[in-house]
Amino acid sequence: MNHNSCAPNSRWRIILGGMCALGLSLGMARFAYTPMLPIMQREVGLSVALGGWLATANYLGYICGALIAAWLDDPALRRRVYLWGLGLGVLSTAGMAISTQPAVWFLARFLGGLSGAAGMLLGLGLVLSWLMRQGYRAELGVYFSGAGLSIVVSGLMAMAFVAAHWSWQQQWWGYTAAALLLWGGAWRYSPDAPPAAQSSAPPPLVSGAMRRLIVMYFFAGIGFAVSATFTVAMVDAATGHGTQGPITWIGVGLLAAVGTIVWDRIARRWGQVRAIMWALVLQSLSVFWPALAPTLVGTVGGAVLFGMTFSGIVATSLAVAGRLAPNNPGKAMARLTLAYGVAQVLAPAFTGTLVAATGHYEVALTLTGVMLLAGAAMLWPLRRGADAQPPQLDPGQ
Repeated sequence: MNHNSCAPNSRWRIILGGMCALGLSLGMARFAYTPMLPIMQREVGLSVALGGWLATANYLGYICGALIAAWLDDPALRRRVYLWGLGLGVLSTAGMAISTQPAVWFLARFLGGLSGAAGMLLGLGLVLSWLMRQGYRAELGVYFSGAGLSIVVSGLMAMAFVAAHWSWQQQWWGYTAAALLLWGGAWRYSPDAPPAAQSSAPPPLVSGAMRRLIVMYFFAGIGFAVSATFTVAMVDAATGHGTQGPITWIGVGLLAAVGTIVWDRIARRWGQVRAIMWALVLQSLSVFWPALAPTLVGTVGGAVLFGMTFSGIVATSLAVAGRLAPNNPGKAMARLTLAYGVAQVLAPAFTGTLVAATGHYEVALTLTGVMLLAGAAMLWPLRRGADAQPPQLDPGQ
């Protein structure tokens, strides 16, 4: 179907379709695993170490999807792969319910990671391209709020499932039903593929600033992966029961939904690099706090800081990458995403193994906090140069 109508509400339909894609590929295929982790630990004996490896499988799928997204050049093919990837999100969510075999779960989480890359990377490119072709300004903050809202939805569903006394398999089927609904919205309002480029610019050179940005984003990926995987489990461990974790997860999602917009405003006032640095420092506190005080206050406080920061770090870092490589911003964003994906592959498995060996989260959280601070330090030399010129806004700004 043709989405290129310039009706007043066309922009919001396309953005809504993109948010549905994020809700499916991230919310159901990725974030639903976080509230499900402690439930599967209780009902099927899923160990912390295996839980970490399953999270790693998801991130491994994500990084493979990022490689595919970086390789695809044909716009029509990118759109087809995007829609196929959304379908994988539905299949991967259902796959968690059909078996108790770790190999099946591993495959399901891997396919969910592929779906996440499709919804996040290919979907972002399609939505932004459509908006610019129609003369709209890029609503990055609104689009990325879909990631936070997907956390809210998964948390609300977790609370409803617990209240209804559903088994772990029934809960996964419930998430699958939601994934189907979101798939319908994402498909219905998917943007058309942009016209094929007549010529392609050579890939941008990796400058010193870009190298620092890539290393920083690797550390940021570690911080995200650890918190996103184990937040609910840590809250449940602090309280001794499974009711506070989903509530906390909903709070994380609400904060993340507005966090991108808030950090966008901070970046406009103080500069994008400084905004990322401050967000990384705050996110380091989100893991230092529960490490020093493994109580309900410490774990919930850490979750609040995590929700406030991670979406802003992602959105602002991608914007800086685009500014550093204006002739080919897509390739620059892909390089950042690959660094983030590598961190997400390594961090959950390492953290789960470390927690299993020590019997607590404190050591793993402390190491994560140090890495986040190291990421902020990587940007220190760029705090003036990278923000010397304000970002160019399109006429619709």
